[in-house]
Amino acid sequence: MLTNLKRLEWWLYKQRKRLGLRNRSASIISDNCNAGIILHDLGLRFNTPTVNLFFRPTDFLLFLQDLPRHLTMIPSAVNDSSVSWPVGDLEGIHIHFMHYENFDQAKEKWVERAKRVDFSNLFIMMTDKNGCSYEQIRKFDLLPFKHKVILTHKAYAEFDSAYHIPGFEEQAEVGTLTDFKPGFWRRRYIDDFDYVAFLNGASVPELNAARNN
Repeated sequence: MLTNLKRLEWWLYKQRKRLGLRNRSASIISDNCNAGIILHDLGLRFNTPTVNLFFRPTDFLLFLQDLPRHLTMIPSAVNDSSVSWPVGDLEGIHIHFMHYENFDQAKEKWVERAKRVDFSNLFIMMTDKNGCSYEQIRKFDLLPFKHKVILTHKAYAEFDSAYHIPGFEEQAEVGTLTDFKPGFWRRRYIDDFDYVAFLNGASVPELNAARNN
């Protein structure tokens, strides 16, 4: 009975998010699975190739520095014996297709979804994960994207695009933000970021101010 109540509340919680969303055609470019989870929960089409994969920070920053051109490129396969999933390459930028069965499947989905990216409705998401350094957070903050956010393990007031996700202050970086937090109701760490307001056009400084009020 209690489990069913929690499931119902979780379903209603996500339905409220869908009802609050005005921007239903956003393209989210993300360094990991956060984009796919958000788009799935909101019932939106994957207008982005960055689904079911991850980039390491250096690669993601290079990818963003020439995003339009990189999205026109077709990844080539990389033989990386250190991982168990397919890896793609874009001019030395490695894409870890960790949730794909093989490289051909990953490449097909990448090419298909890259064509859907709408640069007039673009949102960039990064996390301070996989060894992300302070300097890399600074470089991300300087990128010339109107809508961008980096989700961090502690507060960085000096960076307009940084949004602190509580629960990882004693660690060197954030954990898996799509994991559920401890607590009675079902909530993930990513839910501490109001991504509906973000996609509706709120800036990260506005979201930080709203949380602190």
